[in-house]
Amino acid sequence: MTSIQIFDPALCCSTGVCGVAVDQQLVSFSADVDWAKQNGAQIERFNLAQQPMAFAENTVVKSFLERSGAEALPLILVDGEVALAGRYPSRIELTRWAGFGTAANEQKPASACCSGKRCC
Repeated sequence: MTSIQIFDPALCCSTGVCGVAVDQQLVSFSADVDWAKQNGAQIERFNLAQQPMAFAENTVVKSFLERSGAEALPLILVDGEVALAGRYPSRIELTRWAGFGTAANEQKPASACCSGKRCC
């Protein structure tokens, strides 16, 4: 099974969905992670403020931080390799990395000129 690891910047709690001023991007991403986990994805999140050793002990993450700094987080690893940095992935990206196939919300809209054969 594919392993997805998310290395978050320093957040006030494990998901960043807490406090007075909640970032809507983090709310949406947390919902996407929960959805992916419910569908069988293996996802781990690490918070720089709460789990600094996870950052220090992972050579890929440590090298990334030395090169780019904590401002470049989040960092997403898929099976130990950098898949994305600097922003949170979309549900479509999580779906692809987890190997789910096509999610209902990922389906492409039908083109008006396509009838199941070659498109014009």
